[in-house]
Amino acid sequence: MNKTDKIYVAGHRGLVGSAIVRSLQAKGYENIIGRTHRELDLTSQQEVREFFEKERPDAVILAAAKVGGINANNTAPAEFAYENMQIQCNVIQCCHEYQVKKLLFLGSTCIYPRMAPQPIPEDALLTGPLEETNEAYAIAKIAGLEMCKFYKRQYSDDFISCMPTNLYGPHDNYDLEGSHVMPAMIRKFHEAKVNGEPAVTLWGTGTPLREFLYVDDMADACVFLLENYSGEQHVNIGTGKEVTIRELAETVKKVVGYTGQIVWDQTMPDGTPRKLTDVTKLHGLGWRHKVELEEGVKLAYEWFKENESEARL
Repeated sequence: MNKTDKIYVAGHRGLVGSAIVRSLQAKGYENIIGRTHRELDLTSQQEVREFFEKERPDAVILAAAKVGGINANNTAPAEFAYENMQIQCNVIQCCHEYQVKKLLFLGSTCIYPRMAPQPIPEDALLTGPLEETNEAYAIAKIAGLEMCKFYKRQYSDDFISCMPTNLYGPHDNYDLEGSHVMPAMIRKFHEAKVNGEPAVTLWGTGTPLREFLYVDDMADACVFLLENYSGEQHVNIGTGKEVTIRELAETVKKVVGYTGQIVWDQTMPDGTPRKLTDVTKLHGLGWRHKVELEEGVKLAYEWFKENESEARL
């Protein structure tokens, strides 16, 4: 890509999109555009086509999606499937029609089978049943990355896909009804500390293993792939390191400075028992993460405290 290329970041104000914008700007890309949901409804084929007709972007990063944690996925699977597939179909087709030079589609490691081999290699996709608690979202994302592959295969479009692991950092969603595990923990421990509560209740057993990547590291990897990769196969983005949810809770508790007890509600679901990405492919291309977990939690917590009034609560 050229530094003067017009780059459309779909979802530019979210956790992922805002980090990608920061990374692009830091690397000297000058012509970055974005639209809020109010300005452009990506589920509307007409609005998306009118946008592409007017703006004619050179590159597109599709970071917009309907996302949420276990509870949100369990209670609204139809919306997760429909809205995500609408967004993907509209944007990917317009990227083809308007001859976008480069498209990066962002998936999620929840697309892999529930009992995938660990660490999870890229070729584990579609080799077994999905985790039921986020099946609708996963199916939509699988459809998106397969579309990119098919457009590349049929039309030679330079459409690539990446699969980030669990992300956290600035502009995360802290709504306890729809957030992921990291921001939910940060908010719960912070509010318990402020309110002097003796205990914090967390879901499940605390035994599942998870991998966490600071979102600015993810963004750096995305820009690296835009500049250096054109393969058909998607690429995992992660650290290659994992912790139990219980270990994560202790880290967040320490960073927040909460001194009460942790209670595990074992009537609530754990989700996938283990989910660690195999990042051999990404390492082989020449990229590795920089921010380790405790440092990243500190950065995320500082952002939350400074932006609590504006954070998605």
